[in-house]
Amino acid sequence: MKAQSNRKPFPFTAIVGQEEMKQAILIAAVDPRVGGVLVFGDRGTGKSTAVRALAGLLPKMPVVPGCPYNSAPDPAAVSAGGKSDVKPKMIPVPVVDMPLGATEDRVVGALDLERALAHGEKAFEPGLLARANRGFLYIDEVNLLEDHLVDLLLDVAASGENLVEREGLSVRHPARFVLVGSGNPEEGELRPQLLDRFGLSVDVRTPTDLKDRVEIIRRRDEYEMDEAAFTRRWARREGTVRRKIAKARDAVSSVDVPETVLEVAARLCVGLGTDGLRGELTLLRASRAHAALAGRTKVEVSDLRDVAQLALRHRLRRDPLDDTDATVRVARALEALDD
Repeated sequence: MKAQSNRKPFPFTAIVGQEEMKQAILIAAVDPRVGGVLVFGDRGTGKSTAVRALAGLLPKMPVVPGCPYNSAPDPAAVSAGGKSDVKPKMIPVPVVDMPLGATEDRVVGALDLERALAHGEKAFEPGLLARANRGFLYIDEVNLLEDHLVDLLLDVAASGENLVEREGLSVRHPARFVLVGSGNPEEGELRPQLLDRFGLSVDVRTPTDLKDRVEIIRRRDEYEMDEAAFTRRWARREGTVRRKIAKARDAVSSVDVPETVLEVAARLCVGLGTDGLRGELTLLRASRAHAALAGRTKVEVSDLRDVAQLALRHRLRRDPLDDTDATVRVARALEALDD
C-alpha cells in the first residue's frame, strides 16, 4: 500500500495544457452520473496529478457524523431552519486511492480482527469502497488490476452497493462513487467490461511545445521547493473553479436538452456503430454538465460536439480491416453530421 502523504495536492489550475483531461474531470465533478473518467497515455503527463488535484477543488459535502459510509444526513438537518437531533458534519468529498496491490479485504472490508481478539466481538471494518461512497475512487495503472478485483468493481458499480459475507458477517452498505482510472496502454489493455463502465475516456500525450514544457518544469519545481507558497499563489484561481463547479452542480438538473440535440447524439452513435445506448446517455449527461459549467440553461449542439470524443472514442468496435485511430473516426463522424 502506498504511504499516505500530508502534502497538499498540486493545484488543478496550475496544470499546464492537457485541456481535454481537465475538461473530463470537471464534467465528472459536476455530474457523477456521467460514469467516471479513464485517462490513458504516456508516463509523466500529469494523469495522477490532475486526478489528485480534484480533491482540492470539490465543495464540501454534509455527512452523518461518525458514519463510516459518508451517509447523507436527513434533509431536515441541512435545510434552512430544519430541525434535527443530529447536526451534519461538512467534510471534503473523498478522493480515495486504490493501490494496485490492494487485497480484496482492504477493498471491500473485512472482520475487525482487533475487536474480535480483544473483545470477542464480530465487527465490520469498512474498506476503501466505504470510504469512497459519494466520492471518487482512483485507480492508477487500472489496466494492471487483477481480474477478481475488476469483477468486484463491476458488481459494485452496477448495484451501487457493497455486499460482504465472510467470517460469519453479512454486511451491505452503499458504495456509489465516480470511478477514475489512469494507465499507460503500452503496459496492457483494459478489460472490455470495465472499459465500458467509464463514461469518459481521455488520451494524453507528452507535450511537444517547447514553451509548455519549460512552464511545466518551472511550476513543478516551484511547488516542490515551497509547496505552501505555491499553493497560496494559486488559491484565488482554485476558488474560482471551485465556485464554478458548485454553481454548475446546483444547476445541472435544470439544464434543458432540446430534442434536436438528442437526435444528433443518436445519429452520431448510429453512424459510429456503438453498442447499446450508453453512448447516447453519456453524450446527454456530459453535454448537460458542459452547458452548466458554461453557465447556460440549455444544451447546444456545440456542447455535444465538445464532449463527443470523450464520450465515444472508447466505445467503438474494432474493425480488423480498418486500423484508423478512434479519435479520427469520431472526428469524421462529426464532420458527416454537417453533410
